[in-house]
Amino acid sequence: MIEAVSKNRLSDWYRRTAIQHIRPVDLNELSCKRYWDKWSRVDENALNEIISKFFERVWQVETPSSDCLLFDTTNYYTFMGSQTESEIACRGKNKEGRHHLRQIGLGLLVARDTRLPLFYSVYPGNIHDSKYFETVMDEMFGVVCGLNNTKERLTIVIDKGMNSEGNYTWIDEHSRVHFITTYSTYFAQELAAIPLDRFEIADTARNRKLIDEQCHGECQLAYRTKKEYWGKERTVIVTYNPKTARKKSYTFESKLDTIRQELLSMRAKVKESAPHWRKADDIQARYVRLCQRLHMSTDLFSLNFETSENGLNMSFRKDPYQVKQRKLMFGKNIIITDNTDWVTKDIIEASLDRWQVEDRFRLSKNEDLVGVQPIRHWTDSKIKCHLFTCVVAMTYLRRIELKLKAAGVERTAEDVMDDMKHLHSILTLPKGSRKPTRRLETPSKTQAEVLSAFDYRVNESGVLQPEK
Repeated sequence: MIEAVSKNRLSDWYRRTAIQHIRPVDLNELSCKRYWDKWSRVDENALNEIISKFFERVWQVETPSSDCLLFDTTNYYTFMGSQTESEIACRGKNKEGRHHLRQIGLGLLVARDTRLPLFYSVYPGNIHDSKYFETVMDEMFGVVCGLNNTKERLTIVIDKGMNSEGNYTWIDEHSRVHFITTYSTYFAQELAAIPLDRFEIADTARNRKLIDEQCHGECQLAYRTKKEYWGKERTVIVTYNPKTARKKSYTFESKLDTIRQELLSMRAKVKESAPHWRKADDIQARYVRLCQRLHMSTDLFSLNFETSENGLNMSFRKDPYQVKQRKLMFGKNIIITDNTDWVTKDIIEASLDRWQVEDRFRLSKNEDLVGVQPIRHWTDSKIKCHLFTCVVAMTYLRRIELKLKAAGVERTAEDVMDDMKHLHSILTLPKGSRKPTRRLETPSKTQAEVLSAFDYRVNESGVLQPEK
């Protein structure tokens, strides 16, 4: 499940690992054809059964107790040609900017307390997140509610991409499911414009740490209210992050200055009656393209054109009201939930924890570990099998982190896998013997910690033994 390579390189990869000494195989049989011959025997119904039993087993082994689940989506690009038939590889808005390539969407549900995947679903890459969420809710919550020891009340944390009237109608009608989501400040400017003197320091773990360090000015602020969204009154929390606000303000001012310098250059060309600078509509269109390139709104500056006997004249001015309105939104985030009985701290921290799903996605795109993309398969059945093995790999890597944490070792899966990769075995030839013996190098302190966490140790003879 690590150091992902193409299926054509399976035998080369296996030959370079210690697995060949632990579980010897005929390397000639590890071919791409043999690999897919095996998977071809697994149809979609069988794969779904395997997936179901896998997650049931994960739940039994780890028994997550959280009543809060985190859900998000991502997409993976593929180099599949346009003429290749596929129902799930479609062109859409790629999250890595490769919009010209066909992509596959993946939705992942993670337990908040353990960060373990509990459910996933593959979907066509051209479907909007909100539409996909609508189609998968019945199946997803049916699976989760069917697992043993789940709480009677489940809260799912999602982002604004899932927001739609129909989705929240479904959740409102479900007796066990509640939600926490984010909302765009662009569509709630009256909330984003609330003055900061009405905000309070949120009682979050991060803020408490900042207060202990005497960094009160860096604390996240929060304003709580109620407002009607999607047909019902909801709890609304507006948060303000000073650090984020400063970063956005700096970038915004820099872009404003760039636009101003460009407009000064435009005005000079108009005054000189330069070719292609004599029509107001063309100049206005150039200004719009400039704003689009900088991802800025066109209403931050107003352009005026007058025609005199000397030709076209151009002037411009910055709109102070629009600039002020944009700045009011910097660092602001809007959280909406139907958990009206939750305290503000719990709502904010649950919303912030959505990074845990994003962390799983980041891990899935790590070429040295899971390596989902680029997807090197050309049929939907093979793509689905590939994505299943990748989700399994993500789950195993997280279980490694949990196992180490239980032993008091706080390390990431990436760090551990890289460290253990350098625990080598060597062949020694004892004096008077013709048969070589294999032994391990002396493990480093960190390697020994990992071995101990998994109840193993390397003895003085370099032999891996279970700890008693």
